[in-house]
Amino acid sequence: MTPTVYGIESLAGISLGSGTRLTLSDGPLQLGWKHSGMTADFIAEVMALPYSRSRKDYVQAHHDIGYLSNELIENAVKFRQPGEIFIEAGIFEGAFLIRVKNAIDGVTSSRFQQLLHRLQSKDPGELLLEHIETNAISAASGLGLGLLTLLSDYDAKMAWAFEENKDHRVILTTTAAVAMPPSSNL
Repeated sequence: MTPTVYGIESLAGISLGSGTRLTLSDGPLQLGWKHSGMTADFIAEVMALPYSRSRKDYVQAHHDIGYLSNELIENAVKFRQPGEIFIEAGIFEGAFLIRVKNAIDGVTSSRFQQLLHRLQSKDPGELLLEHIETNAISAASGLGLGLLTLLSDYDAKMAWAFEENKDHRVILTTTAAVAMPPSSNL
């Protein structure tokens, strides 16, 4: 079955063959939010190293990589079905790319695809302000707030591929990219 893709389709097809690959597995420690932060910090440390000749570039690269990685991994941990989370990351043509792949249920898939459809019809900055205002007025869910922040404040380029598998779960593959500071040592 052909996946349904939202966002920038060309991102979904980029190979990260020479990047870093990690797999988060369920085990006795149970995957939790703390694993998101630790994993994102590790990815940021590894991927920001080429920018270490300039303190300013290193700090910026580390922050952007860490924030993007944490948001994607946190969402994968929060909304996943039992099973592994696959993460690939690398620097590609002056941008940090990360791909996170995990299984979700049909209801989560439907809700997320509705959010993405709405996102395609409006400016991310406007949606972010609306979302913040709605959350301030009511006890509404923060669903999508991190995603909107990435698109609006970090100018992240993103793609989401939804693919149903045989056991009625949906495999969600999220690919995101943020520009990195120019570096002479890459």
